[in-house]
Amino acid sequence: MQFTSTRGQVPPTSIDVALVAGLAPDGGLYVPERFPRPDFSAPATTLAAMATRTLSPYFTASALRGRLDAICADAFCFDAPLQPLGGTGDHLLELFHGPTAAFKDYAARFLARALEALRDPDAPPTTIVVATSGDTGAAVASAFHRREGFRVLILYPEGKVSPRQAHGLECWGDNVAAYRVDGSFDDCQRLAKQALSDEALRARVPLGSANSISLGRLLPQAAYYAHAATSFHARHGQPLNFIVPTGNLGNASAAFVARAMGAAVGEIRLACNANDTLPRYFSGGDYTAQPTRATLANAMDVGAPSNFERLRHWHADDAALRAAFIARSIDDATIRDAIRDAPARHGIVACPHTATGLKLLEDLRASGDARPWAVVATAHPAKFEGIVEPLVGHPVQLPAALAECLARPATSSRLANDYGALRTLLAG
Repeated sequence: MQFTSTRGQVPPTSIDVALVAGLAPDGGLYVPERFPRPDFSAPATTLAAMATRTLSPYFTASALRGRLDAICADAFCFDAPLQPLGGTGDHLLELFHGPTAAFKDYAARFLARALEALRDPDAPPTTIVVATSGDTGAAVASAFHRREGFRVLILYPEGKVSPRQAHGLECWGDNVAAYRVDGSFDDCQRLAKQALSDEALRARVPLGSANSISLGRLLPQAAYYAHAATSFHARHGQPLNFIVPTGNLGNASAAFVARAMGAAVGEIRLACNANDTLPRYFSGGDYTAQPTRATLANAMDVGAPSNFERLRHWHADDAALRAAFIARSIDDATIRDAIRDAPARHGIVACPHTATGLKLLEDLRASGDARPWAVVATAHPAKFEGIVEPLVGHPVQLPAALAECLARPATSSRLANDYGALRTLLAG
């Protein structure tokens, strides 16, 4: 199995090289040359076992091949339960049971363990540069914290993440440093990509990526879709359709990968916030990146989703891509309504991102759609207590791991929204 760049300007390479590089040398995103078709006819006993089944075909020629079971067992050691939603036959795929209470934990842990296993112990430390709109940075920080041979540099938009998200980015210390950028997530992502594409810098400083541009983030996320869909199909004999709250398109792209590999994933719908780059495109408009707008669902505040490049690569043309997805934009007022109504309507407390998916589900049911759907719950509502608690009228209990993070002291530094400043920091 070889891996190519979406831009086609570099030779195919191995999974190990693609994982370490993060971004392809031509600025493109790595993709597998084909989608393997493992046996998804029967459920796996655990999520970790399904992760091994899903990922093994990509690692047949990897130095990690003999260690893949152990890496998956460690990275996927907490469940991703498919829960009934309010007794209606609908479901919620809960992806917030990891150490930082967001779906990013699974793949960040996999990537950290894979890169550690691939690292030459005599090599200089690798700096992982990660841009975050709220949740990615904390998951990457947790996964790489005190991991020998790595340092992590987190870039996040100042004032545009929730207070608890900010604390989760800043509370690690040791080999992890958080930087507040005066700008948007798209600015942070642009800076990170510039660094990763800077060949002169990379010749001096080993750099790596842990954003969803990394193949090591994308492929592991396909495992929980395969796990949920395979288990559902075994019980009900039908594919499971997914509503995925999305900003940078990594999680939705992983659902597509699971389906392309043969898992019983049905339709994939994209729930977006007021940043409507994707809804406008999938409704027939041109793809045009937009300035980011701040919303209640801040982890989805993305105006230029990186993984769109992968989706476009995987489809013959715009018509084929538009036929594969439907995207909808949900404004803040509607997000508030969905959060407020979720306890009575669905029997859950929802974070603002999950609320966008619940709204799409309600509209599907109102239109007469009777197919089985699962809304992807991407983060725990306790991370957004300032938004959620006034709407539901009671405190939201903190998960133990999140409470532990919040108990630690937190610190961060300011960084100018300028690549020269970042380059100086990395080279220093």
